[in-house]
Amino acid sequence: MRPCGPSARRPSRRAASPPGKYFVDTPRALRDLVTFPLRRPPIFLHIMAHSEVLLVKPVEGLGGEGDQVKVRAGYARNYLLPRKVAVPVTTANRKQVEALKKRRAEREVQELSGAQELARKLEKASLAFAVTTGEGGKMFGSVTAADIHDKLAAAGFEIDRKRILLHTPVKLLGKHTVKVRLHADVSVELPFDIVSENPIEPSAEEKAAEEKKNRKADGRR
Repeated sequence: MRPCGPSARRPSRRAASPPGKYFVDTPRALRDLVTFPLRRPPIFLHIMAHSEVLLVKPVEGLGGEGDQVKVRAGYARNYLLPRKVAVPVTTANRKQVEALKKRRAEREVQELSGAQELARKLEKASLAFAVTTGEGGKMFGSVTAADIHDKLAAAGFEIDRKRILLHTPVKLLGKHTVKVRLHADVSVELPFDIVSENPIEPSAEEKAAEEKKNRKADGRR
């Protein structure tokens, strides 16, 4: 029979094992990070694997040929290595670094020379856009970087659209300029005109001002 009365006691729970020598005085975040006893490792702790590769071709935002860079292992395995723009860093291919850097220097000289030549041609170019306008010469639509790119392409200029630095579409008639960055060290301020392809109709304010001016002229006669 189960004992009863004041002398009866519930079975005591099993005492927990000591938490460890440094458990009490260590901040909780640090305890979780190093997984002290009685603490599960945090689920957010994840170590990203990386690989060191040698670039054999330039990669925008990463480096040029001859650079040894550390990237995510998946990026190297799925993109850089299959496209043959990089190779794993080994003792053998470290000897390629000087040859790659020499080839890179030659490429950069050619790119700078080509950008300077293109800049001289662009400085002589003249762009004009004919747009439809309404009352007061207000434009229907705007001129964007894509429009400038298309106009340059039609004129025989092969320029990456990203190099045309027109951040805000132009919505006013008149003369404007746009910066074209051909190279890190070569930029051109390219002028362009926006004109109305139809006769500009005066705005209501302009019509009222003209009528007022005519009435004053008639009153003086």
